[in-house]
Amino acid sequence: MKRIMILNAGLFLVSIILMSLSNNSLQDDAWPVPAKYSKMSNPYASAQDEDQIGKELYMVHCKSCHGSKGMGDGTKAKTLETEVTDLTTESFKSQTDGEVYYKSIMGKDDMPSFENKIKEDEDRWLLVNYLKKL
Repeated sequence: MKRIMILNAGLFLVSIILMSLSNNSLQDDAWPVPAKYSKMSNPYASAQDEDQIGKELYMVHCKSCHGSKGMGDGTKAKTLETEVTDLTTESFKSQTDGEVYYKSIMGKDDMPSFENKIKEDEDRWLLVNYLKKL
C-alpha cells in the first residue's frame, strides 16, 4: 500500500513537471498569425528618419510591460498572468514585420489591442521598425 502511494505521488509529480514544460513551449507557439499578416510587407521598413515616432509610441504604449529596453521587465510585467515577451531575443527578431505588426496591434490575452489607440497605419509600421531594432 505504501509503495502504491509513493508510486502515485511520483507519477503525479512527473505529470506536473511535464505539463509545466509543455505549457511553456506551447506559449511560444500559441499565437498563430493569419497568413495575410505574416506575408505583409512593411512599406516603411527604410524610414530611418522617423525612428523617433516609433520610439515615442513604444514609450507611451509598450514600456510599462516590456520595459525601457524591451526585455519584458516593465513595471506592469509582474502583475500579468502571461509572460511578457522579451523583444530583444532572436526568436522575436526572426518574426516577419507582418507578424510583429499583427501581434503588436491586435493583441492577445494580457497584450492589449492597439487598433483604436494607434490608428495610423504609418505609425503602426514605425512602431514595428522600432520594436525590431531593440
